[in-house]
Amino acid sequence: MPGYALLSLAIAFEVAATLALKSAAGAERSWATHALALAGYGAAFTCLARSLETLPVGVAYAVWAGVGTAGVALLAAWLFGETPPPAAWAGVALIVVGVGVLGTSLPSH
Repeated sequence: MPGYALLSLAIAFEVAATLALKSAAGAERSWATHALALAGYGAAFTCLARSLETLPVGVAYAVWAGVGTAGVALLAAWLFGETPPPAAWAGVALIVVGVGVLGTSLPSH
């Protein structure tokens, strides 16, 4: 599987795992969502590690962290009603722009 496809999977697993942790907060059967989060983080790190076989670590990590952060912020606003102030959204937008610039300026190996 190509590096960027594995990286996309890593981001999806990490975002899902983080949102599962939020869902576990205060839940009666939080062990199940904690197990889901643990599995999600394990899958995320596995996919990230595999993506590094073909992608530069600086690009892969920056994209993983930046897109994951933006994804969690957007989905938390939608799913949990956690709406940050406009300045925070501007920060998320800057992260996405920065990751885009980094991703397009460095060659992949």
